[in-house]
Amino acid sequence: MRIKIFGLVVIFIALTTTGFGCKWVDKEVQEKMKPITLKYWRVFDGPEAFDQIIENYKALHPFVKIEYRKFRYNEYEKELIDAFAEDRAPDIFSIHNTWIRKYQTKISPLPKETSMVYPVVKGSIKKEIVPELRTTKSLTIKELKDTFADAVSGDVVLKSKDAKTGAVSETIYGLPLSVDTLALYYNRDLFDNAGIVKPPSFWNAEFQQHVKKLTKQDRNGLIVQSGVALGGSGNIERYSDILSVLMMQNGSEMVDGEKVVFHLIPQAYALQRKNPGLEALRFYTDFSNPEKEVYSWNSKMDNSLELFIQGRLAMFFGYAYHLPTINGKTEKLNFSVTSLPQVENSQKNINFANYWVETVSFKSKNKDAAWDFIQFATKAEQVKTYLKKTQKPTALKELVPEQSEDEDIGVFAEQVLTAKSWYKGYDPLIAEQAIGEMIEASASGTMAMEKLIEIGAKKVEQTNRKQYYE
Repeated sequence: MRIKIFGLVVIFIALTTTGFGCKWVDKEVQEKMKPITLKYWRVFDGPEAFDQIIENYKALHPFVKIEYRKFRYNEYEKELIDAFAEDRAPDIFSIHNTWIRKYQTKISPLPKETSMVYPVVKGSIKKEIVPELRTTKSLTIKELKDTFADAVSGDVVLKSKDAKTGAVSETIYGLPLSVDTLALYYNRDLFDNAGIVKPPSFWNAEFQQHVKKLTKQDRNGLIVQSGVALGGSGNIERYSDILSVLMMQNGSEMVDGEKVVFHLIPQAYALQRKNPGLEALRFYTDFSNPEKEVYSWNSKMDNSLELFIQGRLAMFFGYAYHLPTINGKTEKLNFSVTSLPQVENSQKNINFANYWVETVSFKSKNKDAAWDFIQFATKAEQVKTYLKKTQKPTALKELVPEQSEDEDIGVFAEQVLTAKSWYKGYDPLIAEQAIGEMIEASASGTMAMEKLIEIGAKKVEQTNRKQYYE
């Protein structure tokens, strides 16, 4: 039956696009039936990741062609900015969740509804395809919060101003296909050799004892095997994410509107005079302090991912996207992945979200079709094929239980529901550099840590202001 219907659709397209058989179709429907091509730009994933989704979409909208293009990460943003400047921007493009405000003026937010033509099979004996124009309500903010991981709404829902009325409202600026989370990779052989039965669940004294047992130095005091990649910036993968989640787990409030406040004492800790952000920074940098018992890292060491692959790093903090790299470079490494450690006796788990969102260019001439495709692709029944091919954790709450059973990405998926993201600035790269400078200065001990964390917060706050970026 599917083959027969497909044949009817092909004939239907041929008739309608050549001008035949359109006498009974009104002008609005004819306009919506004109063939269009949506240019879709992304990084990391090849076109094969979307083959099934695009095929399913074309079955519903045979007039729409998706032209997919994959870029290298290190060239992507320049290509994107140049494309906007030269008026050749794609209809759909993917951006990191920390880039959304930076690109807000270049995005056409999700409209309240979209109108698309569907080929509908009619007739019981003599089948025929009839075009039907349908107007569908878009995903609401409430539905977004109910459907996607909690971290998503905090990133993709921004205030926007109506061009005609000037009214300000909250609008959705993008939707994710997946949400990655930070987890703990550990070398099983190094753990066994050190007599450690299982990986740590908390950032406590036991964790620190594990690090001491797993770190080895030579006669000259050089670290030849590290217990954990903590304490530095430049040679530690996603150092800013690790420090951020430590601060959040410890009770720090990261931002208050456009103000960065991770250096301040939150109201909840005022009586205790506890500064959770400062405590987290001190805990993090202790691992690069030669005077501390947990000393296990310095700036002269190899990149943390490379060191883990070499078998000389016992614990590495990484995402699901690191898994193919580790598996692809070594077959001998005996490792596992477990949940990110938490603060002991805390009432709730906090993890860290890192992901990309799909959005529509404000210059697109086919915004309805572009947003219709994104909403189609991010639904559970469609996105499953993408997640299976790319081995990425889901962004949808309903798929978490199913993915949690996956041997490779189950750990990352289990953390999706408790993952958070905090940075909303206009230049995340500069903000990360500011956090890196704060870490290095704190580790060097050249200035009081209380002053350094204040300076670091002020530097990050500068990038939270639109005028800084402009």
